[in-house]
Amino acid sequence: MSDLLAFPASRAEKCPFDPPPALKDLQDQEPMSRVRLWDGSQPWLVTRYAEQRALLADPRVSSDVTKPGYPAAAPLRPGSSDSIGFILMDDPEHARLRRMVTAPFAIKTVEAMRPGVQAIVDRLIDEMLAGSQPVDLVEAFALPVPSLVICDLLGVPYSDHDFFQENSKNIIKRTVPVEQRNKAFQALHTYLYDLLAKKAEAPADDVLSQLVARVERGELTRREAAGMGVLLLIAGHETTANMIALGTLALLQHPDQLALLRDSDDPKLVANAVEELLRYLTIVHNGRRRAVLADIEIGGQLIRAGEGIILANDLGNRDPDMYADPDRLDLTRDARRHLAFGFGVHQCLGQPLARLELQVVYSTLYRRIPTLRLATEVDKVPFKHDGAVYGVYELPVSW
Repeated sequence: MSDLLAFPASRAEKCPFDPPPALKDLQDQEPMSRVRLWDGSQPWLVTRYAEQRALLADPRVSSDVTKPGYPAAAPLRPGSSDSIGFILMDDPEHARLRRMVTAPFAIKTVEAMRPGVQAIVDRLIDEMLAGSQPVDLVEAFALPVPSLVICDLLGVPYSDHDFFQENSKNIIKRTVPVEQRNKAFQALHTYLYDLLAKKAEAPADDVLSQLVARVERGELTRREAAGMGVLLLIAGHETTANMIALGTLALLQHPDQLALLRDSDDPKLVANAVEELLRYLTIVHNGRRRAVLADIEIGGQLIRAGEGIILANDLGNRDPDMYADPDRLDLTRDARRHLAFGFGVHQCLGQPLARLELQVVYSTLYRRIPTLRLATEVDKVPFKHDGAVYGVYELPVSW
């Protein structure tokens, strides 16, 4: 089986928004195929929507990196499973910790943040319009928007954004040596650990202060709280920032769809456009990884206990059995059942906030800068092929 396809595979140079052609070929052939990882292991790659959704909801499938067969994307940091909150845990511990931070991300709570997010977006656009051209949309807009929002929500000083953004990049970049990733994580963890101590002395109306109160009641340790803070801080800015920049680039490459969004004042169309862009781009592009705890028969295949599975949601969201003409960007499509945020107990906690931010950005940026255009050739844009989250490192634009 040495001739197995190496995963992750490469995208086609001329199709930077589409999943790798070799993986699309696997999807056409069968719902599950063996692939070869960096360490020589051979987990199952699940390529179709129905099987992915079923497995993500199956309690026999584990997110715990310490379980036999877990298909790690890179060498693991020491203590990975217990130092970054609940994302790499299973129930009941996963549920216990996750419940502690559910309320701030509830739909009604997040919706109340819309005016504040709108003010941030408008201010950053004002600053871009007042500055020189071209401008890097990532640095000037895409990264600051979610960073400012999550800092305010968590109670993290935005003045420290250079520090946490740089360390976040090193943590999620697949090609960074494990020692460097570990150093970056420890730096962020220590930062949050110390910040929690400051919150204990001067609590405020923010998530970190709420976690401090739980630490003081003995519901979790300060180390656990710091790990949850690291998780929320990274997930709260990296993913949305990439969706803002990559979504903008995709729309600039599809001017008919951009015009549809820019010229509409219908909030339902805007909300629908967000779902379609999430489906079409699926920036978690190296698969959601799980270990199998008990034999599972699915899609005509027996997956045995102790084997690993990779749920390629970018492929699932392009499954022709789920979406007609799936490789076409269509902002009028009903894409609400996409798997960009995962599914089941581990689906993204912050998805209401991400949706809100993207709705505000996509309904404002192109309307306020109707002549926005790419200031370079698309084949010169540096894409994040080497990261756990897909996007662009920079996006030069002008108007």
